[in-house]
Amino acid sequence: MKDYIPELSEIRMVRRAPDHAVKLSTEDSAYVENCLRHVERAFGFDAFPGLKFGQISARALIKSFIDWWRGLEPADEDQREALAKLPSAIRLLDTFSALLEEQARR
Repeated sequence: MKDYIPELSEIRMVRRAPDHAVKLSTEDSAYVENCLRHVERAFGFDAFPGLKFGQISARALIKSFIDWWRGLEPADEDQREALAKLPSAIRLLDTFSALLEEQARR
């Protein structure tokens, strides 16, 4: 994994995300889990050993997705495809986090 300096927007996305598991819609949850599992399969690791998808905090997910998207170097087509899915999963989690943040302010 290559070193990188996180951008301010990435730091803010991680800080904004809840530090607990969140209840996404069935469709959104399936999409985010699919992205996670694709990266795990393509790169050959278990990102959150011992945890079911529904137990992983939104903050841990978005941080991992950002770190992988910026730091992993794909060696084949499957790895490139797995990484190509991450920006949309990151945006989905960030949008959900922003919605929760806005609701909390009301």
